[in-house]
Amino acid sequence: MPNPDSTTPVLDLKDGSLVAAHGNWQVHALTQPGVIKALQAKLKNLARQNDALRWDLSEIGTLDHIGAQFLWNAWGKTRPKQLTVAPQHRDFFQRLASAGTLALPPKPPRRRLFNAIYDMGVDVFEHVTGFITLLGQLVLDFLRMVQAPQRAPWKEISANVYHVGYQALGITALVGFLIGVVLSFLSAQQLHTFGGDIYLVNILGMSIIRELGPLLAAILVAGRSGSAITAQLGVMRVTEELDAMLVMGLPHGFRLILPRVLALLVAMPLLVIWTDAIALLGGMVAAQLQLGLSPTYFLQQLPNAVPLPNYLIGLGKGAVFGGLIAMVACYFGLRIEPNTESLGHGTTTSVVSAITIVIVADAIFAIIFSGVGF
Repeated sequence: MPNPDSTTPVLDLKDGSLVAAHGNWQVHALTQPGVIKALQAKLKNLARQNDALRWDLSEIGTLDHIGAQFLWNAWGKTRPKQLTVAPQHRDFFQRLASAGTLALPPKPPRRRLFNAIYDMGVDVFEHVTGFITLLGQLVLDFLRMVQAPQRAPWKEISANVYHVGYQALGITALVGFLIGVVLSFLSAQQLHTFGGDIYLVNILGMSIIRELGPLLAAILVAGRSGSAITAQLGVMRVTEELDAMLVMGLPHGFRLILPRVLALLVAMPLLVIWTDAIALLGGMVAAQLQLGLSPTYFLQQLPNAVPLPNYLIGLGKGAVFGGLIAMVACYFGLRIEPNTESLGHGTTTSVVSAITIVIVADAIFAIIFSGVGF
């Protein structure tokens, strides 16, 4: 420890029971090398007779919150019975005494497995009832549109068909073509091993038209258009446009939900046809390169390899998937709270839920129509 001067914090024991403090008890003085260690050693020796000690802080030159807190901690966070403080320093210790003992909040109790399952069940029930309510309101709005078609939101429907349908042609074509190429290459390698090259048309036709085409288009639309719908409704909630619509007497279901659902019901089957055609084109190109199957042979064998019911099942899947994606996106969009965190969480949940529901619906289709189209 350096030689003490008039500014160094010092504790002196006088008459065996009087502790006098000198110097400047500020942070820059306390952080000098060796000062804290020397004070702590001094306080450790005084701790045995703490109750009988008298403290005199009147000779302290300057004091700040750090110095006052250091002394307060040395006293066990209680004011000594006999304490002399300069008038200008009393406020520091009065604030520390009024603050009391700081305690961390208790740890929340660990959730038991039963409670977690119960909470999950309550959330699922809430979402199911909310989704059914939205479906019922959608049916009522559709009946209202049928009764008064001149008041239907045709402009909103056409605009949404353009956004979710026409603007999605590029991405669906690119992904569909690549999927067709990959599927054709992989299938051709296995079929060529067993001499079954001619059955490549059957594999591509059935897998793309009945399963991959509708499912691929639905997943792309769920990620692209579903997230956009949820984000649009969420931003309208944040900017209070939804509240303004209710004030003006414009129902959300008729002006916001119904146009988007009808648009996807119309656009999705068309996107399925487009995706099927481009994916088959990619498979046709790969078959020509890998196995030497001419496009003419491919197109001639395709109608015999894929019966018409499979094509109709694919179109039906597209319409159902489109309606489900739109309803899920609108449901989570209307549940968004007016803050940015809820907007991001709601959009993510919407996309994940829409893709999950589409896959579940595809499995249901596969079970129901397992004996159709073969």
